Amino acid sequence: MLTVDFDRLGLHPGDRVLDMGCGAGRHAFEMYRRGGDVVAFDQDSEELAGVLALFGAMKEAGEVPAGAEADIVEGDALALPFADGEFDRIVAAEILEHVPADIQAIEELVRVLRPGGTIAVSVPRWFPEIVNWKLSDDYHNTPGGHIRIYSDKELIGKLANAGLAFEAKGYAHGLHAPYWWIKCAVGVKNDDHPLAKAYHRLLVWEIMKQPRALRIAGRVLDPVIGKSMVLYFRKPDAT
Repeated sequence: MLTVDFDRLGLHPGDRVLDMGCGAGRHAFEMYRRGGDVVAFDQDSEELAGVLALFGAMKEAGEVPAGAEADIVEGDALALPFADGEFDRIVAAEILEHVPADIQAIEELVRVLRPGGTIAVSVPRWFPEIVNWKLSDDYHNTPGGHIRIYSDKELIGKLANAGLAFEAKGYAHGLHAPYWWIKCAVGVKNDDHPLAKAYHRLLVWEIMKQPRALRIAGRVLDPVIGKSMVLYFRKPDAT
């Protein structure tokens, strides 16, 4: 289940790419499949171990082009252990809403992106997210949970102030917003509620089978209630 449009990001085989806050690795795996030189970065060592194992399995299964590389790095988003301008492309998906010092994290992302490079930043979209917060305190009052709700104007402004040029905006996961509204209404941890179970089965069907009807429904719902907002930026050339 990808949030970022890699064609819009401009990913090419051989690009040095960073998945910052990779989690279980969904974007890192896709960038590896597309021939990137991938670094999956996170502070969770257990998740990184799983990502590394799947990188190896993908290579053994012949799922990646010749020359593609992938590795993991554990560390802190506020002090990235990389050189200035090291990456051609960066993905930071659903990360900044968790980080208290978000401006410092943004500055680090800008620092390690090369001049002319591109970055995709996704966060929960304002309207679907505020509905979740209104319906349930448990949705966000958890250790490591969401600590802020971004408007598009606010986040674009923070990234632009850090030196990036805004290029495009998109939305994703329109079918997923109602699922979280249901979860927040019946109890975030109440996975056995009939409504939550039924909608979860629908989402699993969407992800696994990609039926045409749900693909169309997703395209219709993404710009209206897409759960994620995705912003695309370019770091200006040094000249």
